[in-house]
Amino acid sequence: MARMQSDAQIDEQNETQDDFQPMTAEQAQAWRKDNPPLSVWRVVGFQVLVGLGVALATYAITGRASTAVSAAYGALAVVLPAALFARGVTSKVASLNAGAAVLGFFVWEMVKIALTVAMLFAATRVVPDLSWPAMLAGLIVTMKVYWVVLAKRHLFHPKV
Repeated sequence: MARMQSDAQIDEQNETQDDFQPMTAEQAQAWRKDNPPLSVWRVVGFQVLVGLGVALATYAITGRASTAVSAAYGALAVVLPAALFARGVTSKVASLNAGAAVLGFFVWEMVKIALTVAMLFAATRVVPDLSWPAMLAGLIVTMKVYWVVLAKRHLFHPKV
């Protein structure tokens, strides 16, 4: 059974809504300066660096080139589709209007997922002596770069 709101709660919500003040042009400009947009290409570049780091660390730990190649392939299964996605969503077609941007986002996200799955299915044929744990480690660590970039966003912007 749905709980009904009391009149006091409704009045409190209305007061909160009435306190909203839109930003002035100067405030909006200052906010944009403090919060610049993050380039999707920076994220892809950082994923490449992390993927290489995982492959090198895997080689350092195991001493086996095949294990490092497996980790690198796992990273590539994230980086290559992400780069294709970035190219798609930053194209001129995607910036025509809001509808095209939303549709483009979903289409390119589906392409990214399909390519990642295809690369994982092809892994046994592409990588000789494939190490699944190493490949999955490369894939997961590289994929988690998104969260690191979002959490530490200020580190990925050039100083203005």
